[in-house]
Amino acid sequence: MAPLFLLVSLLPCLAMAGHDYIQALSKSILFFEAQRSGVLPTTQRVSWRANSGLNDGKASGVDLVGGYYDAGDNVKFGLPMAFTVTMMSWSILEYGKQMATSGELSHAMDAVKWGTDYFIKAHPEPYVLYGEVGDGNTDHYCWQRPEDMTTDRKAYRIDPSNPGSDLAGETAAAMAAASMVFRSHNPAYSAELLRHAEQLFEFADKYRGKYDGSITVAQKYYRSVSGYNDELLWAAAWMYQATNNKYYLDYLGNNGDSLGATGWTMTEFGWDVKYAGVQTLGAKFLMQGKVGEHALVFEKYHQNAEYFMCSCIGKGTKNAQRTPGGLIFRQRWNNMQFVTSSSFLLTVYSDYLASAGKSLNCASGNVQPPELLSFAKSQVDYILGDNPRATSYMVGYGNNYPRQVHHRAASIVSYKEDSSFVSCRGGYATWFSRKASDPNLLAGALVGGPDAYDNFADQRDNYEQTEPATYNNAPLLGILARLGGGHSGYNQLLPVVLPTAKQVVTKPTPAPAATTASPISLEQKLSASWNANGKTYFRYSTMVTNKSDKALKSLSLYISKLYGPIWGLTKTGDSYSFPPWIQSLPAGKSLEFVYIHASPQAEVSVSSYTLA
Repeated sequence: MAPLFLLVSLLPCLAMAGHDYIQALSKSILFFEAQRSGVLPTTQRVSWRANSGLNDGKASGVDLVGGYYDAGDNVKFGLPMAFTVTMMSWSILEYGKQMATSGELSHAMDAVKWGTDYFIKAHPEPYVLYGEVGDGNTDHYCWQRPEDMTTDRKAYRIDPSNPGSDLAGETAAAMAAASMVFRSHNPAYSAELLRHAEQLFEFADKYRGKYDGSITVAQKYYRSVSGYNDELLWAAAWMYQATNNKYYLDYLGNNGDSLGATGWTMTEFGWDVKYAGVQTLGAKFLMQGKVGEHALVFEKYHQNAEYFMCSCIGKGTKNAQRTPGGLIFRQRWNNMQFVTSSSFLLTVYSDYLASAGKSLNCASGNVQPPELLSFAKSQVDYILGDNPRATSYMVGYGNNYPRQVHHRAASIVSYKEDSSFVSCRGGYATWFSRKASDPNLLAGALVGGPDAYDNFADQRDNYEQTEPATYNNAPLLGILARLGGGHSGYNQLLPVVLPTAKQVVTKPTPAPAATTASPISLEQKLSASWNANGKTYFRYSTMVTNKSDKALKSLSLYISKLYGPIWGLTKTGDSYSFPPWIQSLPAGKSLEFVYIHASPQAEVSVSSYTLA
């Protein structure tokens, strides 16, 4: 899944010494399992969590079970969740080889898929996207485990009458980036993600508006201050990488000025403001020699990317603030999100420059690529304990880490240990107010961190400093993999190998493309329907026919949007195969399977097969 790389010799090949970055990587990924909503899998490693949010979406007639809780509460906010998935995917695409060497690649991919499985559910129609489940106001009034929550679980959506270009654009970016992660591992799933991404990009671009104007309950928690222009460009950049379709490159070239990427110089990057990420990718495209007639525009992307990098390392005309201990500091509430996001951009840009044989041009002079990586390393080392307090801000790493995390699930006894109901306000009285360590270790969680003077108070009610968030951890995965696994001289500019190298220039049609002639045909039909308990159920019959002149063996089907039982196939992981009584399907013969659910027909596609 990672790009193919060529050897270069501009950066050290050895892994960085000092901290155990691989251990930190393992814990960082593990944190996402503690944030899971829905039905937990049998592979769940965070054993103190249990199923939760099992009726999410039900009142709106849609299945929204799954996804991630964003931080220490029990709300599913779509915008930061999508950014989290985008950054996890980017981490894998850049440093998947290092993750594989450390044995963490499959865990990282599982973390991405937990998010994208939810996004597929949240996008039931081309121009409809559910962007929040739960309400921050009512949720914050209570202190309950996810397994106990009694708060409102209303689902909020955007559509053409209630647009949200920032939310749809970021979700398109997440689906596009993830499609590259799964391209070789699960081609059918990858193709499904890309279809959703294409539809979401068109939705974002065609029906423009800020999502928090449509989902107003998000304003207090995840207001889109930067607007949606940055997300449109961010999504286009990821769509271009995922499709190699020049339409998206032209979009970046033609709209870079009007949408702000060539004018705005940034000193921050995060779930709201994406310009620095867009500019970094634009600079990458320029170094790759891909931009053609848009060279002048992409040179502006490049200049603004370098402005960001110079400001981070303190060698620009306007530099990022730092604490006396050397940590990038932007705000007192969850400052760590900016530390990890900025450090990730520094890390990948260092490798881009090294691969291109270039240096960074700052106001104070040229900076060589290793200096960028060294600064990113200093930020990670600070997080892991090299700071004036000698405190690790990653829970469970080292000996001195936060023990009273502002996190509902971690701070209340595990449902599996004591299933006695914890009431809305009772949780505050019994658990929130405890001046003791959390009963459950929230391993890998990166908390908000210290103030501008390196001060930190490990107190549960100090939410500005002790609350973790998924988007704190997501960029950290890539940096830790890079620091722990070294570089070995890969060319970080060599693109991901795509199914076709031919570029198309026409505007894409989000609808699934027509398939070429296949030796396998799939035909679905509605065979029965009935009403029960006020709901209409449908029985669908699907015929799989071997149209070749050879026996069909090792058939693997991928089925999405299936919300009920299925008969006539064997499920193995994420795919379906022949039932036990069929070893192969002779030439010209058919196999029938059926399923029942209260939804339109599921989407069935062929993942792989052999003919013999």
